[in-house]
Amino acid sequence: MTNNKQDYMSGQQQGSLALSQHSMQPDRINRKVNHTILEQLMGFQISRNALNVKAGIAAGLFAVCFNTFAEQSLVIKKGDLVAVVGDSITEQKLYSKYIEMYLTVCVPQLEATAIQLGWSGERAPGFAARMENDLVPFKPNVVTTCYGMNDGGYRKWDEQIGVPYKAAMTQIVDLMIKEGAIVIVGAPGAVDNVSFRHSKEQATVYNDNLAHLRDISKALAEASKMPFANVHDAMVSAMDKAQAELGEQYHVCGGDGVHPSPNGQLVMAYAFLKAMGLDGHIGTITVDLKAAATATEGHKVISSKDGKVDLESTRYPFCFFGDDKSPNSTQSILPYLPFNQDLNRLMLKVSNAGAAKYKVTWGAASREFTSAQLTAGINLAAEFMDNPFVAPFRNVEGGVAQKQNFETTMIKGVLTNFRHVKNMFKDDKVIDESIENIRLRMEEKRQELAKAARTAFKPVEHTITIAAMAD
Repeated sequence: MTNNKQDYMSGQQQGSLALSQHSMQPDRINRKVNHTILEQLMGFQISRNALNVKAGIAAGLFAVCFNTFAEQSLVIKKGDLVAVVGDSITEQKLYSKYIEMYLTVCVPQLEATAIQLGWSGERAPGFAARMENDLVPFKPNVVTTCYGMNDGGYRKWDEQIGVPYKAAMTQIVDLMIKEGAIVIVGAPGAVDNVSFRHSKEQATVYNDNLAHLRDISKALAEASKMPFANVHDAMVSAMDKAQAELGEQYHVCGGDGVHPSPNGQLVMAYAFLKAMGLDGHIGTITVDLKAAATATEGHKVISSKDGKVDLESTRYPFCFFGDDKSPNSTQSILPYLPFNQDLNRLMLKVSNAGAAKYKVTWGAASREFTSAQLTAGINLAAEFMDNPFVAPFRNVEGGVAQKQNFETTMIKGVLTNFRHVKNMFKDDKVIDESIENIRLRMEEKRQELAKAARTAFKPVEHTITIAAMAD
């Protein structure tokens, strides 16, 4: 295992120095922040349609909430194994799948892989008791944690709730740091304003409890110099905005108030991916209507002429599914979450666009844009929900889901029981060798499934056509 922890802390020290230098120039900071917020609010095609206007506003608000202007070291290094750890919300294998999909198809150059270890009903002390057996042998480089939902006890906050949570989370972080890993300390999620016990009052009470556990997680991350994923605030912010517009029937934290559907799970994935320091740049395709087209790494121009560009891409944008009002849709939460702005930018920029308006066709879908919009650049991933990458994306997603389903069976059905077997047969070499052989065979099977998912990840050939429209 490479010592990611040492590399990360070195990067954080450099970032702290840079920030301390900025702190001596408050006017410079204020100008930078104000300019960045203005870009977030106005620079992402605010005139295009309602979805992008709302998402641009969400980007500005999330940036303030999560301090996204501070320099963030890239946590993921080439070849890293990322372990996604948590309770039943993790065992749903949705946000863990979205994280793995992003690592696999959006940033394939990192060659990062993932494993999920969700366990229904688990609290932080439960994982602390099993992690040395269940997690450490995999030698993960990065570990994400998401506990607190069960630790809070589903009641009003009191200080005694935080004692075992803090002790167990400290134990988890300390052991993984000792093993050379980076721990992205995640805050707990949130309960739904409406569907949790069908009582807004009880939801408010328990979200206050979870906010206290969030603060413990944040303090632990700061003390250990590890990254922090503010899952709680991300979910509350998206939920408040979405329900204000879509109504109370639109749950973000799950129909039962606790276990999010795909919409809320995408919010969770966003919080963790942001904490990984990923810059969100999927690629830029630049089309000169009077000359040749060019593309950044991960995208190759096969041919370009008269506004028609044929490409082959080995980096995918993240793709979404479902309608725009269902909690069972990842697309529906996008107006209230800056996922595309922060993490999913596949930009098309056009120069020498002499006409006032153009029709851009990508795959089977077409949209109209002004010359100014195309010159500034449009985010294809945000503008075209139906695009040439959707079907290939779903093919890879099927393989990732199959692998993560196996991981649940492997961990909960087999590997975790080794703890008890070893206690029954202490210092028994035959038992120890048998356990090791089973562990190795399980990992071989997991790697077979991981390979199948990676094999499904293939280059995508696609065409963009830019045609001037009559006045």
